[in-house]
Amino acid sequence: MWANKDDRAWSIPKGEYTVDEQPLAAARREFAEETGSPAPGGSEIALGELRQPGGKVVTAWAVGADYDPATLRSNTFTLEWPPRSGRQREFPEVDRAAWVDLDTARAKLVRGQVAFIDRLVQQLDQ
Repeated sequence: MWANKDDRAWSIPKGEYTVDEQPLAAARREFAEETGSPAPGGSEIALGELRQPGGKVVTAWAVGADYDPATLRSNTFTLEWPPRSGRQREFPEVDRAAWVDLDTARAKLVRGQVAFIDRLVQQLDQ
């Protein structure tokens, strides 16, 4: 579905957590699972929650750190593909990572996550 899309197709690393897991711990775990690198250390900037158009609530943090997109090693998931074919295939959960400027990030992120960029800029300006 996302293979040939770019604008409005990027997302931050995210996933679900249980009532026994703290949201920040889940964010760090998901970053590691989806990128193949441990979440960077440093002071977290809480960006709050956003409800995605599909109803999922995403809580995000930013951390000032170095990350080399060339080190991306995503985990995979299994999906029946093509649909109703009976064949199971594995796909990477994340296909690429990149550093981009703010305007590019606003254009590439799925619409429901763009406000995280604005919240980050607002907090950094304070």
